[in-house]
Amino acid sequence: MNHIIDETHDPAHTSWVPGADDHAEFPIQNLPLGIFSNGADPRGGIAIGDQILDLAALAQSGLLEGSALEAAVAASGPTLNPLLALGPEPRRALRRAVSTLLSDPGEQDVVSHCVHPAAACTLHLPATVGDYTDFYVGIHHATNVGKVFRPDNPLLPNYKYVPIGYHGRASSVRVSGTPLVRPLGQLKAPDAETPVRAPTRRLDFELEMGVWIGTGNALGETIPIAGAADHVAGLSLLNDWSARDIQAWEYQPLGPFLAKNFLTTVSPWIVTAEALAPFRTAQPGRPEGDPAPLPYLLDADDQASGAFAITLEVSLSSEAMRAAGMAPVRLSRSAATHMYWTIAQMVTHHASNGCDLRPGDLLGTGTISAPARDGFGSLLELTRAGAEPITLPTGELRSFLEDGDELTLAGRAEATGYRSIGFGPCTGVVLPATSA
Repeated sequence: MNHIIDETHDPAHTSWVPGADDHAEFPIQNLPLGIFSNGADPRGGIAIGDQILDLAALAQSGLLEGSALEAAVAASGPTLNPLLALGPEPRRALRRAVSTLLSDPGEQDVVSHCVHPAAACTLHLPATVGDYTDFYVGIHHATNVGKVFRPDNPLLPNYKYVPIGYHGRASSVRVSGTPLVRPLGQLKAPDAETPVRAPTRRLDFELEMGVWIGTGNALGETIPIAGAADHVAGLSLLNDWSARDIQAWEYQPLGPFLAKNFLTTVSPWIVTAEALAPFRTAQPGRPEGDPAPLPYLLDADDQASGAFAITLEVSLSSEAMRAAGMAPVRLSRSAATHMYWTIAQMVTHHASNGCDLRPGDLLGTGTISAPARDGFGSLLELTRAGAEPITLPTGELRSFLEDGDELTLAGRAEATGYRSIGFGPCTGVVLPATSA
Protein backbone atom coordinates (compact mmCIF):
# COMPACT_ATOMS: atom_id res chain seq x y z
CA MET A 1 0.00 0.00 0.00
CA ASN A 2 2.90 2.38 0.74
CA HIS A 3 4.22 1.88 -2.79
CA ILE A 4 1.54 4.05 -4.45
CA ILE A 5 2.83 6.90 -6.62
CA ASP A 6 0.23 9.58 -7.37
CA GLU A 7 -0.16 13.25 -8.26
CA THR A 8 1.53 14.34 -5.01
CA HIS A 9 4.85 13.07 -6.36
CA ASP A 10 4.63 14.94 -9.68
CA PRO A 11 7.93 16.85 -10.06
CA ALA A 12 6.02 19.65 -11.84
CA HIS A 13 3.76 20.17 -8.82
CA THR A 14 4.35 23.61 -7.26
CA SER A 15 3.26 25.49 -4.16
CA TRP A 16 2.20 29.05 -3.41
CA VAL A 17 4.31 28.97 -0.22
CA PRO A 18 7.29 31.29 -0.91
CA GLY A 19 10.53 29.40 -1.45
CA ALA A 20 8.98 25.93 -1.24
CA ASP A 21 9.55 25.04 -4.89
CA ASP A 22 13.29 25.59 -4.61
CA HIS A 23 13.68 24.23 -1.10
CA ALA A 24 16.45 21.66 -0.86
CA GLU A 25 14.61 19.39 1.57
CA PHE A 26 10.93 20.25 1.96
CA PRO A 27 9.29 20.95 -1.41
CA ILE A 28 5.61 20.11 -1.79
CA GLN A 29 6.56 16.58 -2.87
CA ASN A 30 7.80 15.81 0.68
CA LEU A 31 5.32 17.08 3.34
CA PRO A 32 6.94 15.38 6.36
CA LEU A 33 5.18 15.17 9.72
CA GLY A 34 6.45 16.59 13.00
CA ILE A 35 5.56 18.27 16.29
CA PHE A 36 6.18 22.00 16.79
CA SER A 37 5.32 24.84 19.15
CA ASN A 38 5.39 28.62 18.78
CA GLY A 39 4.01 30.05 21.99
CA ALA A 40 1.09 27.65 22.11
CA ASP A 41 1.10 23.99 23.13
CA PRO A 42 3.06 21.53 20.96
CA ARG A 43 0.99 20.12 18.09
CA GLY A 44 1.34 18.39 14.77
CA GLY A 45 2.69 20.14 11.72
CA ILE A 46 3.85 19.54 8.16
CA ALA A 47 7.05 21.11 6.81
CA ILE A 48 6.67 23.02 3.56
CA GLY A 49 9.73 25.01 2.51
CA ASP A 50 10.79 27.17 5.45
CA GLN A 51 7.26 27.12 6.87
CA ILE A 52 5.20 24.76 9.03
CA LEU A 53 1.56 24.01 8.34
CA ASP A 54 -0.37 23.85 11.62
CA LEU A 55 -2.49 20.68 11.51
CA ALA A 56 -4.56 21.64 14.55
CA ALA A 57 -5.54 24.90 12.88
CA LEU A 58 -6.15 23.14 9.58
CA ALA A 59 -8.42 20.61 11.28
CA GLN A 60 -10.58 23.49 12.53
CA SER A 61 -10.61 25.38 9.23
CA GLY A 62 -13.41 23.42 7.56
CA LEU A 63 -11.17 22.68 4.57
CA LEU A 64 -10.77 18.96 5.31
CA GLU A 65 -13.21 16.09 5.37
CA GLY A 66 -13.30 12.32 5.73
CA SER A 67 -10.08 10.46 6.41
CA ALA A 68 -7.97 13.59 5.86
CA LEU A 69 -9.87 15.37 8.63
CA GLU A 70 -9.57 12.31 10.87
CA ALA A 71 -5.80 12.34 10.36
CA ALA A 72 -5.45 16.07 11.04
CA VAL A 73 -7.48 15.79 14.24
CA ALA A 74 -5.32 12.86 15.35
CA ALA A 75 -2.22 15.01 14.74
CA SER A 76 -3.55 18.00 16.69
CA GLY A 77 -2.08 16.95 20.04
CA PRO A 78 1.44 16.98 21.50
CA THR A 79 2.53 13.71 19.85
CA LEU A 80 1.91 12.00 16.51
CA ASN A 81 1.17 8.62 18.11
CA PRO A 82 -2.61 8.86 17.50
CA LEU A 83 -2.00 9.66 13.83
CA LEU A 84 0.54 6.87 13.44
CA ALA A 85 -1.97 4.42 14.91
CA LEU A 86 -4.45 5.16 12.11
CA GLY A 87 -2.29 3.47 9.50
CA PRO A 88 -1.40 4.44 5.93
CA GLU A 89 -4.77 5.28 4.40
CA PRO A 90 -5.62 8.35 6.55
CA ARG A 91 -2.01 9.56 6.20
CA ARG A 92 -2.32 9.28 2.44
CA ALA A 93 -5.65 11.13 2.47
CA LEU A 94 -4.13 13.94 4.55
CA ARG A 95 -1.12 14.12 2.25
CA ARG A 96 -3.28 14.44 -0.86
CA ALA A 97 -5.55 17.05 0.72
CA VAL A 98 -2.63 19.13 1.99
CA SER A 99 -0.86 18.86 -1.35
CA THR A 100 -3.95 20.28 -3.06
CA LEU A 101 -4.42 23.09 -0.53
CA LEU A 102 -0.77 24.16 -0.70
CA SER A 103 -0.73 24.20 -4.50
CA ASP A 104 -4.06 25.92 -5.23
CA PRO A 105 -3.66 29.74 -5.20
CA GLY A 106 -7.40 29.97 -4.54
CA GLU A 107 -6.85 28.45 -1.09
CA GLN A 108 -3.92 30.69 -0.16
CA ASP A 109 -5.85 33.35 1.76
CA VAL A 110 -7.43 30.82 4.10
CA VAL A 111 -4.59 28.29 4.45
CA SER A 112 -1.91 30.96 4.95
CA HIS A 113 -3.43 31.64 8.39
CA CYS A 114 -2.43 28.07 9.33
CA VAL A 115 1.21 28.51 8.27
CA HIS A 116 4.06 29.62 10.56
CA PRO A 117 7.71 30.48 9.84
CA ALA A 118 9.81 27.52 10.93
CA ALA A 119 12.46 29.88 12.30
CA ALA A 120 9.94 31.10 14.88
CA CYS A 121 9.00 27.58 15.98
CA THR A 122 10.51 24.97 18.27
CA LEU A 123 10.60 21.40 17.02
CA HIS A 124 9.97 18.48 19.36
CA LEU A 125 10.30 14.71 19.29
CA PRO A 126 7.63 13.68 16.75
CA ALA A 127 6.22 10.81 18.81
CA THR A 128 6.35 9.42 22.30
CA VAL A 129 8.76 6.51 21.98
CA GLY A 130 7.46 3.59 24.00
CA ASP A 131 10.20 1.24 22.86
CA TYR A 132 13.43 1.67 20.90
CA THR A 133 15.25 -1.20 19.21
CA ASP A 134 18.57 -0.75 17.45
CA PHE A 135 19.40 -3.16 14.64
CA TYR A 136 22.75 -3.95 13.03
CA VAL A 137 21.88 -4.28 9.34
CA GLY A 138 24.85 -2.39 7.88
CA ILE A 139 27.08 -5.30 6.94
CA HIS A 140 30.15 -3.19 6.14
CA HIS A 141 29.99 -1.58 9.57
CA ALA A 142 29.38 -4.92 11.26
CA THR A 143 32.45 -6.35 9.55
CA ASN A 144 34.66 -3.35 10.32
CA VAL A 145 33.65 -3.19 13.98
CA GLY A 146 33.99 -6.95 14.30
CA LYS A 147 37.60 -6.65 13.22
CA VAL A 148 38.21 -4.26 16.12
CA PHE A 149 36.55 -6.33 18.83
CA ARG A 150 37.04 -9.83 17.34
CA PRO A 151 39.97 -9.72 14.88
CA ASP A 152 39.87 -13.47 14.28
CA ASN A 153 36.09 -13.71 13.86
CA PRO A 154 34.69 -10.30 12.79
CA LEU A 155 31.32 -11.36 11.40
CA LEU A 156 29.58 -14.03 13.44
CA PRO A 157 27.76 -16.74 11.44
CA ASN A 158 24.29 -15.76 12.66
CA TYR A 159 24.57 -12.33 11.00
CA LYS A 160 23.51 -13.57 7.56
CA TYR A 161 20.52 -15.47 8.95
CA VAL A 162 19.18 -13.12 11.65
CA PRO A 163 18.55 -9.34 11.55
CA ILE A 164 20.59 -8.69 14.69
CA GLY A 165 19.31 -6.08 17.15
CA TYR A 166 19.17 -5.09 20.80
CA HIS A 167 16.64 -3.22 22.91
CA GLY A 168 17.87 0.32 23.49
CA ARG A 169 16.79 2.99 25.93
CA ALA A 170 13.67 4.87 24.82
CA SER A 171 13.91 7.49 27.59
CA SER A 172 17.07 9.03 26.16
CA VAL A 173 15.84 9.47 22.58
CA ARG A 174 15.90 13.20 21.84
CA VAL A 175 15.26 15.52 18.93
CA SER A 176 17.99 17.11 16.82
CA GLY A 177 19.80 19.97 18.54
CA THR A 178 19.83 18.39 21.99
CA PRO A 179 23.38 18.74 23.41
CA LEU A 180 25.28 15.61 24.34
CA VAL A 181 26.91 15.60 27.76
CA ARG A 182 30.02 13.43 27.59
CA PRO A 183 29.09 10.26 29.47
CA LEU A 184 30.93 8.70 32.37
CA GLY A 185 31.56 4.99 32.58
CA GLN A 186 33.92 2.21 33.49
CA LEU A 187 37.03 2.19 31.32
CA LYS A 188 39.73 -0.43 31.35
CA ALA A 189 42.98 -0.04 29.46
CA PRO A 190 44.38 -3.27 27.99
CA ASP A 191 47.38 -3.14 30.31
CA ALA A 192 45.44 -2.17 33.45
CA GLU A 193 44.49 -4.67 36.12
CA THR A 194 41.26 -2.91 37.13
CA PRO A 195 38.87 -0.44 35.51
CA VAL A 196 38.37 3.19 36.47
CA ARG A 197 35.28 5.38 36.26
CA ALA A 198 35.93 8.38 34.05
CA PRO A 199 34.49 10.35 31.11
CA THR A 200 34.64 8.40 27.87
CA ARG A 201 37.74 9.11 25.82
CA ARG A 202 36.37 7.44 22.70
CA LEU A 203 33.08 9.18 21.98
CA ASP A 204 31.71 8.26 18.57
CA PHE A 205 28.74 8.77 16.28
CA GLU A 206 26.85 6.20 14.23
CA LEU A 207 25.17 7.08 10.94
CA GLU A 208 21.75 5.41 11.00
CA MET A 209 18.18 5.80 9.88
CA GLY A 210 15.24 5.74 12.27
CA VAL A 211 12.15 3.70 11.39
CA TRP A 212 8.87 4.90 12.93
CA ILE A 213 6.21 2.25 13.50
CA GLY A 214 2.63 3.10 12.57
CA THR A 215 0.07 0.42 13.24
CA GLY A 216 1.36 -2.34 15.46
CA ASN A 217 0.36 -5.90 16.23
CA ALA A 218 -1.22 -7.64 19.21
CA LEU A 219 0.93 -9.56 21.67
CA GLY A 220 1.35 -13.11 20.38
CA GLU A 221 0.67 -12.17 16.76
CA THR A 222 3.27 -11.89 14.01
CA ILE A 223 3.68 -9.48 11.10
CA PRO A 224 4.05 -11.35 7.78
CA ILE A 225 6.79 -10.04 5.54
CA ALA A 226 4.38 -9.34 2.68
CA GLY A 227 2.51 -6.76 4.80
CA ALA A 228 5.34 -5.44 6.94
CA ALA A 229 5.76 -2.22 4.94
CA ASP A 230 2.27 -1.12 5.90
CA HIS A 231 3.38 -1.01 9.54
CA VAL A 232 6.09 1.58 8.77
CA ALA A 233 4.90 5.18 9.05
CA GLY A 234 8.11 6.75 7.82
CA LEU A 235 11.82 7.35 8.28
CA SER A 236 14.09 9.88 9.93
CA LEU A 237 17.83 10.23 10.51
CA LEU A 238 19.26 8.72 13.68
CA ASN A 239 22.59 9.15 15.45
CA ASP A 240 23.36 6.33 17.87
CA TRP A 241 26.06 8.07 19.91
CA SER A 242 28.49 5.50 21.32
CA ALA A 243 31.25 5.42 23.93
CA ARG A 244 33.66 2.90 22.44
CA ASP A 245 35.89 2.45 25.49
CA ILE A 246 32.90 1.81 27.75
CA GLN A 247 31.54 -0.53 25.08
CA ALA A 248 34.77 -2.55 24.85
CA TRP A 249 34.74 -3.27 28.60
CA GLU A 250 31.05 -3.95 29.15
CA TYR A 251 29.67 -5.50 25.97
CA GLN A 252 30.40 -9.12 26.86
CA PRO A 253 28.37 -11.19 27.55
CA LEU A 254 25.07 -9.30 27.04
CA GLY A 255 25.93 -6.58 24.54
CA PRO A 256 25.43 -2.78 24.55
CA PHE A 257 24.43 -1.05 27.78
CA LEU A 258 25.81 2.22 29.21
CA ALA A 259 27.97 2.70 26.12
CA LYS A 260 24.88 3.58 24.11
CA ASN A 261 21.97 4.54 26.36
CA PHE A 262 23.01 8.11 27.26
CA LEU A 263 21.55 9.76 24.11
CA THR A 264 20.07 8.82 20.76
CA THR A 265 19.39 11.76 18.44
CA VAL A 266 16.71 11.76 15.71
CA SER A 267 15.85 14.37 13.11
CA PRO A 268 12.55 16.12 13.93
CA TRP A 269 10.56 15.23 10.82
CA ILE A 270 9.07 11.88 9.87
CA VAL A 271 9.41 11.58 6.10
CA THR A 272 6.39 9.41 5.46
CA ALA A 273 6.35 6.08 3.71
CA GLU A 274 3.97 7.69 1.19
CA ALA A 275 6.48 10.43 0.34
CA LEU A 276 9.22 7.83 -0.10
CA ALA A 277 7.28 5.69 -2.59
CA PRO A 278 9.22 6.95 -5.67
CA PHE A 279 12.54 6.23 -3.98
CA ARG A 280 11.98 2.54 -3.35
CA THR A 281 14.48 0.38 -5.14
CA ALA A 282 15.59 -3.23 -5.34
CA GLN A 283 17.39 -4.72 -2.38
CA PRO A 284 20.97 -5.41 -3.55
CA GLY A 285 21.61 -9.05 -4.21
CA ARG A 286 23.52 -11.02 -1.64
CA PRO A 287 27.10 -11.99 -2.45
CA GLU A 288 27.62 -15.41 -3.96
CA GLY A 289 27.74 -18.04 -1.25
CA ASP A 290 25.60 -16.12 1.25
CA PRO A 291 22.52 -18.00 2.46
CA ALA A 292 19.06 -16.95 1.32
CA PRO A 293 16.85 -15.50 4.08
CA LEU A 294 14.63 -18.02 5.81
CA PRO A 295 11.15 -18.20 4.23
CA TYR A 296 9.45 -15.96 6.83
CA LEU A 297 11.90 -13.18 5.89
CA LEU A 298 11.72 -13.59 2.13
CA ASP A 299 9.19 -11.84 -0.11
CA ALA A 300 9.62 -11.18 -3.83
CA ASP A 301 8.05 -7.71 -3.71
CA ASP A 302 10.22 -6.72 -0.76
CA GLN A 303 13.34 -7.85 -2.59
CA ALA A 304 12.22 -5.92 -5.68
CA SER A 305 11.40 -2.64 -3.91
CA GLY A 306 12.25 -2.89 -0.21
CA ALA A 307 15.37 -0.73 -0.25
CA PHE A 308 15.50 3.07 -0.51
CA ALA A 309 17.60 5.35 -2.73
CA ILE A 310 18.70 7.66 0.06
CA THR A 311 22.12 9.29 0.19
CA LEU A 312 23.49 9.83 3.70
CA GLU A 313 26.21 12.23 4.83
CA VAL A 314 28.03 13.10 8.05
CA SER A 315 29.77 16.41 8.71
CA LEU A 316 31.72 17.77 11.66
CA SER A 317 32.73 21.21 12.85
CA SER A 318 34.96 21.80 15.84
CA GLU A 319 34.57 24.75 18.18
CA ALA A 320 37.69 26.28 16.65
CA MET A 321 36.31 25.83 13.13
CA ARG A 322 33.09 27.63 14.03
CA ALA A 323 34.99 30.43 15.73
CA ALA A 324 37.02 30.89 12.55
CA GLY A 325 33.91 30.89 10.37
CA MET A 326 34.89 27.65 8.65
CA ALA A 327 32.30 25.41 7.05
CA PRO A 328 31.83 21.91 8.48
CA VAL A 329 33.96 19.19 6.93
CA ARG A 330 32.30 16.13 5.45
CA LEU A 331 33.44 12.94 7.12
CA SER A 332 31.40 10.37 5.27
CA ARG A 333 29.02 9.79 2.37
CA SER A 334 27.05 6.55 2.32
CA ALA A 335 23.66 5.25 1.13
CA ALA A 336 20.71 3.38 2.61
CA THR A 337 21.15 0.69 -0.06
CA HIS A 338 24.11 -0.65 1.92
CA MET A 339 21.74 -2.33 4.38
CA TYR A 340 22.03 -6.13 4.35
CA TRP A 341 18.44 -6.54 5.56
CA THR A 342 15.41 -4.51 4.44
CA ILE A 343 13.26 -2.47 6.80
CA ALA A 344 10.39 -4.89 6.23
CA GLN A 345 12.65 -7.77 7.28
CA MET A 346 13.54 -5.86 10.44
CA VAL A 347 9.87 -5.34 11.30
CA THR A 348 8.88 -8.92 10.53
CA HIS A 349 11.73 -10.43 12.51
CA HIS A 350 11.05 -8.14 15.48
CA ALA A 351 7.47 -9.42 15.70
CA SER A 352 8.23 -12.99 14.63
CA ASN A 353 8.17 -14.29 18.21
CA GLY A 354 4.89 -12.52 19.01
CA CYS A 355 6.48 -9.31 20.33
CA ASP A 356 3.94 -6.50 20.03
CA LEU A 357 5.04 -3.37 18.19
CA ARG A 358 3.14 -0.17 18.98
CA PRO A 359 2.53 3.16 17.23
CA GLY A 360 5.51 5.43 17.82
CA ASP A 361 7.99 2.64 18.45
CA LEU A 362 11.38 3.50 16.99
CA LEU A 363 13.77 1.15 15.23
CA GLY A 364 17.34 2.08 14.37
CA THR A 365 18.86 0.46 11.32
CA GLY A 366 22.34 0.24 12.75
CA THR A 367 25.27 2.07 11.21
CA ILE A 368 25.04 2.25 7.43
CA SER A 369 28.61 2.25 6.17
CA ALA A 370 29.63 2.09 2.54
CA PRO A 371 32.30 -0.41 1.41
CA ALA A 372 35.02 2.24 0.98
CA ARG A 373 36.58 4.25 3.78
CA ASP A 374 35.10 7.59 2.65
CA GLY A 375 31.67 6.09 3.32
CA PHE A 376 32.31 4.63 6.77
CA GLY A 377 29.61 5.63 9.24
CA SER A 378 31.58 5.98 12.49
CA LEU A 379 34.91 7.33 13.69
CA LEU A 380 35.81 3.87 14.94
CA GLU A 381 35.96 2.86 11.28
CA LEU A 382 37.16 6.13 9.77
CA THR A 383 40.19 6.39 12.07
CA ARG A 384 40.81 2.65 12.37
CA ALA A 385 39.98 2.69 16.10
CA GLY A 386 41.95 5.90 16.59
CA ALA A 387 45.17 4.70 14.97
CA GLU A 388 44.83 7.05 11.96
CA PRO A 389 43.33 10.37 13.11
CA ILE A 390 41.48 12.72 10.77
CA THR A 391 43.01 16.17 10.22
CA LEU A 392 40.49 19.03 10.34
CA PRO A 393 40.94 22.28 8.34
CA THR A 394 42.27 23.97 11.50
CA GLY A 395 45.01 21.36 11.82
CA GLU A 396 43.24 19.72 14.76
CA LEU A 397 43.29 15.93 14.87
CA ARG A 398 40.29 13.75 15.57
CA SER A 399 40.44 10.11 16.53
CA PHE A 400 37.14 10.44 18.38
CA LEU A 401 34.84 13.35 19.24
CA GLU A 402 36.12 16.15 21.46
CA ASP A 403 34.19 18.63 23.60
CA GLY A 404 32.74 21.40 21.45
CA ASP A 405 32.48 19.25 18.33
CA GLU A 406 29.20 19.53 16.40
CA LEU A 407 28.17 16.46 14.45
CA THR A 408 25.45 16.60 11.75
CA LEU A 409 23.78 13.84 9.75
CA ALA A 410 21.95 14.65 6.51
CA GLY A 411 19.93 12.58 4.08
CA ARG A 412 18.48 13.00 0.60
CA ALA A 413 16.15 10.71 -1.34
CA GLU A 414 16.77 10.89 -5.10
CA ALA A 415 15.38 9.09 -8.14
CA THR A 416 15.36 9.87 -11.85
CA GLY A 417 12.18 11.66 -12.86
CA TYR A 418 11.22 12.76 -9.34
CA ARG A 419 11.87 15.78 -7.14
CA SER A 420 14.48 14.95 -4.50
CA ILE A 421 13.47 15.37 -0.88
CA GLY A 422 15.41 15.65 2.38
CA PHE A 423 15.09 14.80 6.06
CA GLY A 424 16.26 17.94 7.85
CA PRO A 425 19.35 17.97 10.07
CA CYS A 426 20.19 15.56 12.85
CA THR A 427 22.64 17.56 14.94
CA GLY A 428 24.28 17.52 18.35
CA VAL A 429 27.10 19.36 20.11
CA VAL A 430 29.35 17.59 22.61
CA LEU A 431 29.49 19.21 26.07
CA PRO A 432 32.04 18.41 28.79
CA ALA A 433 31.25 15.63 31.23
CA THR A 434 29.66 16.49 34.52
CA SER A 435 31.62 15.80 37.70
CA ALA A 436 32.27 12.15 38.44
